[in-house]
Amino acid sequence: MKLHIAPRAPNPRRVQMFLAEKGLSDLPIETVPVAINTQEHRSPEFLAKNPVSRVPVLELDDGRFLGETRAICTWFEGHHPEPNLMGRDADERAFIEMHDRRAEFHVLLPIANWIRHCHPGLAPLEQPQFPAFGQSQGEKLPASLRVFDTALASQPYWAGERFTIADITAFCAIEFARGLMKFRPGDAGLLHLQDWRDRINARPSAKA
Repeated sequence: MKLHIAPRAPNPRRVQMFLAEKGLSDLPIETVPVAINTQEHRSPEFLAKNPVSRVPVLELDDGRFLGETRAICTWFEGHHPEPNLMGRDADERAFIEMHDRRAEFHVLLPIANWIRHCHPGLAPLEQPQFPAFGQSQGEKLPASLRVFDTALASQPYWAGERFTIADITAFCAIEFARGLMKFRPGDAGLLHLQDWRDRINARPSAKA
């Protein structure tokens, strides 16, 4: 198998962290870097693997290509069910997915929008950039994160009492903002979120 990634991008990092938490880092998976800054993800060769020109992409041994972060993680969870990160029954799976989607849509997406439209280094990837839109996304972020800060005051992890894929999505989002937006939850008064971030950052998988 091959895992096509872009170094430092949050979605490939989500898959790599998921694999580390599952203890699958030693699987024979070749990591293939894709140079998105030089538009490699829009080349005919890459578009043959993923027509929507996004990373990550898992290239299976049978020649199929699986895109979308959540789908790739679902594939690995199905083939390697332990340790469980996506729910043990229908109820738990549904609630973990809810929290994971919230992390993706209400945390990662606005962060990505700010970075894509406001950071000069992302200009080659987002043409045209709309700085006013990106700025509005960044300004709304602290208020959105307060919802999750409040939840983390009464539970240790993003989806409840145990570490799940939702923590991975949220952590990779916050780290993306920390790197390119210089955002730190504690600086915004989000102390529970900062404590959660620091605990997740101490896990070996955070270095994957």
